[in-house]
Amino acid sequence: MENTLVNRVAESGLITLKLEDFFPDAPVKKFDLKDFLFQGLMLREKDFRESLKNHDWDQYRDCILLVVCSADAIIPLWAYMLVAAYAQPIVKDQFFGAEKDYYQSYFTKVIATMDAERYRDERIVIKGCSDRPIPESAYLALTAKLQPVAKSIFFGEPCSTVPIYKRK
Repeated sequence: MENTLVNRVAESGLITLKLEDFFPDAPVKKFDLKDFLFQGLMLREKDFRESLKNHDWDQYRDCILLVVCSADAIIPLWAYMLVAAYAQPIVKDQFFGAEKDYYQSYFTKVIATMDAERYRDERIVIKGCSDRPIPESAYLALTAKLQPVAKSIFFGEPCSTVPIYKRK
């Protein structure tokens, strides 16, 4: 009698999706409008335009630029438009808000454009652990995207899964 080891996980036909594989490949940098305020209170158009013109935009090359204002100040809407105009040719992506909010928006877009048909009638495991900040909303969006086509969806690791959905 021969003792043969069988890798049942490998033979299970499960497809593992790792949301970390969808993660953007560019570094994130912040652009804080508070640094451009007159006396830390208000934005003056002429000074602001001059500061943007002289700003070292190359430091954001191929980065994800998060535009924020950490000061309690009223910022005119055109100011954000000027920042976008200067940043657009340099950055990989730009977003108004916090890094957490950027990732939520990013994953929503990526999952919305994903071709779910390639997972038709498949058994899918959505990996849970990641070294990167995957937003909870990404798990929700991915499940909603795959459920109409997948045979079954699990959460976790192929060797230890939590059943989420099984087609009847």
